[in-house]
Amino acid sequence: MKKAALVPLSALAMTGLPAWSAGQAVPAEAQIAAASLAAPADRREGVTVLGYDATGKLVMLRRGTNDLICLADDPGREGFETACYHESLEPFMARGRELTAAGVTGQERVQTRYREAEAGTLKMPERPAILYVLTGASFDPATATVANEYRRSTIYVPYATPESTGLSTGASETDPWIMFPGTPGAHIMITPSRRGGGGERP
Repeated sequence: MKKAALVPLSALAMTGLPAWSAGQAVPAEAQIAAASLAAPADRREGVTVLGYDATGKLVMLRRGTNDLICLADDPGREGFETACYHESLEPFMARGRELTAAGVTGQERVQTRYREAEAGTLKMPERPAILYVLTGASFDPATATVANEYRRSTIYVPYATPESTGLSTGASETDPWIMFPGTPGAHIMITPSRRGGGGERP
């Protein structure tokens, strides 16, 4: 497979692109560079990137060569948020986007995916799978920086419990903890002390 080329952030900065705001169309190369920032530095070059075309539709901007999929910031929302996750989570993430587009949100969205996973119609990862999230107040492509940058990570471990992992269910800024234990969406949260950032999407 031909290796995907990542637009270097230094090259992006030289384009002089202004910082974008909510509702503004964003060039594909800028979305790719920004979305890739959520991934570990040594894995950014090969990620697949999903982003937005001029109509606001989510499309594939680049097919990558490794096992990470990155979701670009939604230009229709305030603030900045990108996420990268292991490809085994794509059915779960794609179904979440589909439900949101249909107006299914909140606990109804959560429970719908759980029911489908338990019924075997929604494939969940067979092994632990990572989700990286990068949020902030804004992204400036001229300097390739995120204002009020905040990073957190989630490791999906379907049906895991405190007993099977030794983890607490209490939120912590110093230790990993488990959220939604015993469910198809059980995941380990790694949430460092927060200095700013945005909301939650995946």
